[in-house]
Amino acid sequence: MPGFCLLKPSGQMIFKKESVELLASKYYGLIVTAKALTGEYEFNFLLTATDGKKYIFKAAGDEHSYAFFDAQIKIIQHLQQTEIADKFFNYIPNNRGEWMTVLDTGKSKFYLRLLSFLEGEFWINAKDKPEALYSDLGIFLGKMDKALQNFSHPAMHRPYVWDISTAADANRKLHCIRNHEKRRIAGYFLLQFETEALPVISSLRHAYAHHDANDTNILIKGDKVTGLIDFSDMVYTALINNLAVACTYAMMNHPDPLAAATLIVKGYHSVYPLTEQEIDLLYYLVAARLCISVTQSAHNAYIETNNEHHFVSEAPAWDLLYKLIRINPVKAQDSFRRACGFTGLINENDYSVLLNERKEHIGRNLSTSYQSKLKIEKGALQYLYDDKGNTWVDCVNNPSHVGHCHPVVVKRMQKQIATLNTNSRYLHSAIIEYARRLTATLPPALSVCYFTNSGSEANDLAVRMARHFTKQKDIIVLDHAYHGTSTVAMEMSPYKFDGKGGFGQMPWIHKALNPDLYRGPYNYEDKDAGKKYALDVQRIIDLLKKDNKRPAVFICETLLGVGGQIPLPPGYLSKVYEYVRAAGGICIADEVQVGFGRTGDKFWGFGLQDVIPDIVVLGKPIGNGHPLAAVIVTNEIADAFNNGMEYFNTYGGNPVSMVTGLAVLDVIQQEEMQQHAKETGEYLMEGLKKLMNKYPVIGDVRGHGLFIGAEMVTSRETKEPALSEINQLVEIVKSKGYLLSTDGPLHNVLKIKPPLTFNKQNADELLLYLDEGLKILQAR
Repeated sequence: MPGFCLLKPSGQMIFKKESVELLASKYYGLIVTAKALTGEYEFNFLLTATDGKKYIFKAAGDEHSYAFFDAQIKIIQHLQQTEIADKFFNYIPNNRGEWMTVLDTGKSKFYLRLLSFLEGEFWINAKDKPEALYSDLGIFLGKMDKALQNFSHPAMHRPYVWDISTAADANRKLHCIRNHEKRRIAGYFLLQFETEALPVISSLRHAYAHHDANDTNILIKGDKVTGLIDFSDMVYTALINNLAVACTYAMMNHPDPLAAATLIVKGYHSVYPLTEQEIDLLYYLVAARLCISVTQSAHNAYIETNNEHHFVSEAPAWDLLYKLIRINPVKAQDSFRRACGFTGLINENDYSVLLNERKEHIGRNLSTSYQSKLKIEKGALQYLYDDKGNTWVDCVNNPSHVGHCHPVVVKRMQKQIATLNTNSRYLHSAIIEYARRLTATLPPALSVCYFTNSGSEANDLAVRMARHFTKQKDIIVLDHAYHGTSTVAMEMSPYKFDGKGGFGQMPWIHKALNPDLYRGPYNYEDKDAGKKYALDVQRIIDLLKKDNKRPAVFICETLLGVGGQIPLPPGYLSKVYEYVRAAGGICIADEVQVGFGRTGDKFWGFGLQDVIPDIVVLGKPIGNGHPLAAVIVTNEIADAFNNGMEYFNTYGGNPVSMVTGLAVLDVIQQEEMQQHAKETGEYLMEGLKKLMNKYPVIGDVRGHGLFIGAEMVTSRETKEPALSEINQLVEIVKSKGYLLSTDGPLHNVLKIKPPLTFNKQNADELLLYLDEGLKILQAR
């Protein structure tokens, strides 16, 4: 039986040990000693007769139907006529020759049955199980399902919580899982079930199935299955579900879960062939079964049930879910297909054809990452799956802020796009609600929202508004800064206009000194470094004044991204904002990379500097990869911008984007992701600093939360960038399944900006692989 249930048997006090012994004597003519066994839906007892013979006594209340118990009897009688008859118990008739005894107390009925006892060791208790046993389990299940092809019983057509075909119903109990990470993983797999399996499962072969070949129901001896007990979970369902249940429990506690399942699939297919479609769904069905299990367990804890059987599989189920999310579904499908003699999905062809087509049809100046290219097929929170069966831990895709394919975000988007998507000239409550919720996270002065589709577009709009407000044109930016790809954004991005193919600095753009405490003139030891770096902004203002000009805008990221993953020195922005505002300029905080809790200590990067900008620009994480961005301003700036020329954005503020933004905000807050970013980021930073103490090639480690940079140098004295070393290190770590990238003006900074679902296990592994890689580099 599964380890969890919602039902509590009625009349519990009737079936004590002494009562059962009397019933066995009265109805079956047996003198026995009874011992209570665990049970989920029924009362179970082991009976030992005076001659030493053993029996199983089962009693169930009338919350179960007579017809269903009749179905259990009929299916066993059917199987007793097959070649695997010895693998099943027998029903023993009562004194009247009846297979089932109905005990009527006047208030309720109880259904009593006596079963023969099957010898053998339970699967769950066996250690070091041989591979042949997994194969034999598959063969046995295949023979059983094949033998049941011509069996039927109407009572098995029933709604049942454990039926994998109805796994989507487990969504109703997700809220009972209190742990955010666990709830997120279960939600993800239920989403995949609904996406991959649910649309087709009704069209698959169906069967009258045992549907519970779990590790406490399978009996074994050596490398053979000797028996299968407990038919209380049988149901009419998709045939492949029966195999999925067996695979699920056999994969638990196995060092290589996929290898275990593959052996079972191969054995099953050898006697009762599967279809490719069934095989391709198996991974998702196993995950769905686990999700039913853990949500049932969580629900039982929620209602405070005291039946220990309800929780027996909880820990191994979670353990397997954590393992399963790191198994690429393509790898699983390929393994199952090949085991059954079908063509696999994975080939070792390179991407030369695809790269040539990309070159032909996609802009030539769009690069691809890594020496060995990746073709990513799926995303799962902090994991990415490619078409070669590899699973990658994503350490760099910060737009997927709350995780790739986060189930809450995806479902909200799906529902809204199936309902309405139109422009913001029509009234819609979502845009108001989102603006209200978003501004609630900001200082009260920042209260008016303008929605766009990208950070570039948002920065462009922010500058346009500032210029309109100040009647000035000149912009102060930080050296090496990057603010987007629109014409205006490129003009104020030294990272672009000073780089290869750049068009140079426009006369209205002014570069202030990058406040880099590692490479700049003022370093970590200088307590006044922030103020000193800020003086360079004042220098630019003074130069403008000599030309009878004033700055329209000062814009900077609140932690510098392509500038080198650099936190701003304490006190820097407060002085800069003071100087800019004194000159009549507007202060824009570019939060496109760092906002929404990534820094851990504060929800917004500017909070680390204890300042309030005049305009805040949001992007990337705001929609978890959906094209959404925002400009948020004061009432004064909004009123000035309302000058008669309408600002309309066709897609900005559309219902789907607004619902997406709300979902992301809900997830961040409800799953306490800001605190998680703080704790995990600090843990990772501590580990990186230990590596810095061990390897001189790491010159600096810096950051906040899960916005981290590690700068690599060939010499700590000269700070010569270690370009060869960092590129090699990225590739070494990639070979271990972790995706990193480089950044900074000198391209020598490891940037670490993973989805906020990145956990301490990921951090430990990343640190281990960095350590191994650095050791290799040091030995060269």
